Amino acid sequence: MSARVKSRSSWADKKVVARGSTIQMISISKSIPADAHGKKRSALHFYNIILPRQLAGTFTTPFLNLNGLGRLSMHQSNEGKSISMKISASDLDTNKTFAHRAVLLLMLGILLAATPAARSQQSPPASQGPTTLKVSTEVVNVLTIVKDKQGHLIPDINKEDFELEEDNTPQEIRYFSKQVDTPLTLGILVDTSPSQQRVLPIEQEEAKAFIAQVIKPKDMAFVLHFDVEVELLQDFTGDKKMLSRAIDETVINGGGGGVLPGPFPTSNLGGTHLYDAVYLAANDLLKNEVGRKVIILLTDGEDQGSHEKLQAALEAAQKSDLIIYSIEISDRMFYTRQGAFYGGDSVLKKLSEETGGRVIEVKANRDVSRAFQEIADELRTQYLLGYTPINTRHDGSFHKIHVKVRNQDYKIQARRGYYSATE
Repeated sequence: MSARVKSRSSWADKKVVARGSTIQMISISKSIPADAHGKKRSALHFYNIILPRQLAGTFTTPFLNLNGLGRLSMHQSNEGKSISMKISASDLDTNKTFAHRAVLLLMLGILLAATPAARSQQSPPASQGPTTLKVSTEVVNVLTIVKDKQGHLIPDINKEDFELEEDNTPQEIRYFSKQVDTPLTLGILVDTSPSQQRVLPIEQEEAKAFIAQVIKPKDMAFVLHFDVEVELLQDFTGDKKMLSRAIDETVINGGGGGVLPGPFPTSNLGGTHLYDAVYLAANDLLKNEVGRKVIILLTDGEDQGSHEKLQAALEAAQKSDLIIYSIEISDRMFYTRQGAFYGGDSVLKKLSEETGGRVIEVKANRDVSRAFQEIADELRTQYLLGYTPINTRHDGSFHKIHVKVRNQDYKIQARRGYYSATE
């Protein structure tokens, strides 16, 4: 039986309308939490379209009017710009089909605007022959961090300073940008097994401080905890108060039946479903999101009783193009008292370094704040390298990525590979 995530939030509609390197459209989750009086508040759906350079500056249609849902400017769109259309929850509940059709109309308008026919008024075509519009070009994005030997972040590297290889074959870096203010999708995964009893309070305080500092108006985040079960405490939201409240709801599970009845039996399964938590966050929550996607693990790295294996969790993270940061907070005395061996650091190292993140070890309570601050600084100093692979086979195989810079004294932090698409 595969792992499942339990949610305390209201339903979330995460439907990919269209996907590809040319046009990406995603419906980010709807969440209507109840207020203190039990009354549900309104919420919004966000439909985002990411426009790469192939379509930049091609739009001549000044506006698309979608049946009163708002006038959306389509003129002179720039590379990487995210265009959003907001539909109120009440409109969506009233006529959900209509709302989805409106978004499909928006996508159709973009495709039409990108064709030579739509641009014929500006410049007559040189030939009346048939024209082919290619809508899908595979682009592999690699978020990269550069540091010097002392570990200081280097924020001023240029495109020409980078070199990138896939399976030992040099690739042309076609897209380059500094990811300072690019919207972020973030997951906070908190270990609430008994081994975290002594460190959970400081984790909660510093996680809330991190949310307050990092989350910007366009960012989204969720909070999930894991012990004998994996539970989603807060679905995607940009509301810092809701995220902080969810972090406060994390409590230590004694390893028995759980805080609430779990979605699967817990007997003889152990009490730390770390692999399941990573797998579910990647596959069920983040897979269909676009842009920068980051998971922060607050755990000692020990897994007991997960349905999924470590490799399955790592593969799900790699296929979802997300970065894992691990804040290793371990109570070594807990394992000593239990007569058990601690080896969670190797697990966290594998999950983090393979996806472009890293492990930050915390030895004292004061180090938790430092760990979160280092992650915040790195998220503001990322480079985005994009390339179209020379190898065009879509066989679902894994491809190794190696990034380097001309200055050999610098160290690179980037994901080590990706899985190609399947036909």
